[in-house]
Amino acid sequence: MSDEMLTELSPEQEAEKLRELIQIRHDKLKNLTESGKNPYEITSFKKTHSANEILSNSVKFEGKKVRLAGRIMSKRIMGKASFSHILDGSGQIQIYLKADGLEESYEDYKKFDIGDIVGIAGKVFVTQKGEVSVAVSEIVLLSKSLLPLPEKWHGLKDNDLRYRQRYVDLIANPDVKDTFVKRTKIISAIRSFLDKRGFLEVETPILGTLAGGASARPFVTHHNTLDLKMYMRIAVELYLKRLIVGGFEKVYELGRNFRNEGMSIRHNPEFTMMELYEAYTDLDAMVVITEEIFDAARKALGLGEVITYQGTEINLKRPWAKMTMAESVKKYTGVDFALMTESEAVAAAREMGVVFEKGKVSKGYALAELFDKFVENKLIQPTFITDYPVEVSPLAKRKAGTDFTHRFEVFIYAREMGNAFAELNDPLDQKARFLEQVRLAQSGDEEAQPYDEDFVTALEYGMPPTGGLGLGIDRLIMLLTDSASIRDVLLFPTMKPKK
Repeated sequence: MSDEMLTELSPEQEAEKLRELIQIRHDKLKNLTESGKNPYEITSFKKTHSANEILSNSVKFEGKKVRLAGRIMSKRIMGKASFSHILDGSGQIQIYLKADGLEESYEDYKKFDIGDIVGIAGKVFVTQKGEVSVAVSEIVLLSKSLLPLPEKWHGLKDNDLRYRQRYVDLIANPDVKDTFVKRTKIISAIRSFLDKRGFLEVETPILGTLAGGASARPFVTHHNTLDLKMYMRIAVELYLKRLIVGGFEKVYELGRNFRNEGMSIRHNPEFTMMELYEAYTDLDAMVVITEEIFDAARKALGLGEVITYQGTEINLKRPWAKMTMAESVKKYTGVDFALMTESEAVAAAREMGVVFEKGKVSKGYALAELFDKFVENKLIQPTFITDYPVEVSPLAKRKAGTDFTHRFEVFIYAREMGNAFAELNDPLDQKARFLEQVRLAQSGDEEAQPYDEDFVTALEYGMPPTGGLGLGIDRLIMLLTDSASIRDVLLFPTMKPKK
């Protein structure tokens, strides 16, 4: 029975047919091994070209001999002649085989299965239908596929299976591979952009004795030798600012962070962030560099200023819109915090359905809660929201004479894409804010930041005025590749194990 013979069957019949197909493939491997042709013993195959290289310049290659290797994706056996398509890392190309000249190799080929990996040599030609092909003069089996490809069984449409078995997803769905090629191009473009502007890429610890730099629940582990509780990092901010104290003026890190929180189409427990810090700059400089990074990323994919994401047109043309948090809340709710006392603001928020967490009842928290509840989902086009309350910004510099900070978050398609501060460099103020975080933690806030004594000590040596920016790389890639879920842009997203 061949894979192509499968038809619409009941789940039980499908399972039985699959078992039969797998057994057939195992029997074929046994026969190959017994005849001295075990494909797994082959250690290499010298390739000269790729499929796409030939297809993109067929005139140059026509009549020339090439050596290719890839996975069999189709087979049409027509007696003493056959056509197949093989898939390599660049794409698919058709191959043509004739019994004359191949002899025993042709008989072997007829027993190959879709999914098997082969190496071929032959001359490039164009068929009467105009398809660039390779007339095979040599073929060798390099690896036996013991499982049929899913599109020959029931189609790889189950997203859960796609994410769990990404290796099969990449074979069955060519567009998936294209997304990850684009991911690499975007990350390379960001690195190139920053490197050209004098930023130094650095690496900081992933494991630490404190989990700081953001408000999030950490993953906890244990160091056996030191008998010490340790945490997976939730942000790299405090380490990078230590480097600014130490004399580096432009640093960035692009890598994984880990947060032990909920999962959704926008959240994965491990995710990629880029954080940069530049001495002697302010929040306005971070606005400019944010827009420039997005420009560099979209240009790396050949995209214009106007893109489409999930059917919605997004205009990335600079400059982007800008509002204070209070202005945005007034625009979308009518509540004017500028004219309210603290008690009035808290009362107004409660009237609009805000339920305050223990220890978090103030005008600043009221403003932030109303923003989260009524404004964020309205911010479709790129928008900088500035002037965050001190209460929700423990690491940002206070605006003189106010309860607000030099901070922005940038939103696109109702999603936070980045977060930036004029960094707090007053050690006494930083110490007081850390102590407030400790108070919140003691009252049950699992996302409160710990008191980082060493970081306060670093600030006491003096940190220059500094601008800092963090960008969610996965969300940026989702936007520029029109991917609906963060799992579509992570090669191996976190999945709950099957029982």
